[in-house]
Amino acid sequence: MTPHVLTVDPEVRDLRTADHLLHALAAELALPEGTFGCTHLVRGERPHVALSLTLPSEPLLRTAQERLTARGHEVSPGTPDTVGRAVIYPGVSSLTGTLTIADVLTHSAIDRVTVLGAIAQPSPQTWLVTGDHVRPQWQNGELVLTAMPAVGGALVPFEVPDPTPCCADH
Repeated sequence: MTPHVLTVDPEVRDLRTADHLLHALAAELALPEGTFGCTHLVRGERPHVALSLTLPSEPLLRTAQERLTARGHEVSPGTPDTVGRAVIYPGVSSLTGTLTIADVLTHSAIDRVTVLGAIAQPSPQTWLVTGDHVRPQWQNGELVLTAMPAVGGALVPFEVPDPTPCCADH
């Protein structure tokens, strides 16, 4: 199946707002299973976050493009880059609570899990405490989740839903 991709550039400035917008657009458009919704950091004079939608068919792409354009969104074909951060993807709704790495790989579109600073892949029986916030990134055509060690030998996704801002304590 050939993916059909479009970019929506709402010029939002932060990932949290972009995540919320992606979920809102997916609900409004009633996007089917198999859709990928990603965020992309756009650098330059006006750094911001763009969104991409990868849909399973050309008719769905055309319909989404028409509806988004009618709502005043700036829409263009293709993706801004190859390293999008996946927010919506097959199986994401099953990634809640604590799961094994094997469960993550079996029940979602994630191809691989890596551990920050580790050379070896984690064991399939390693626990991942999802925090209900799993944001893998595209790397060389694979959807890769970066995790980091946690208490008791478990892992947690590297990205947390509510990061502490830099210098929050001063």
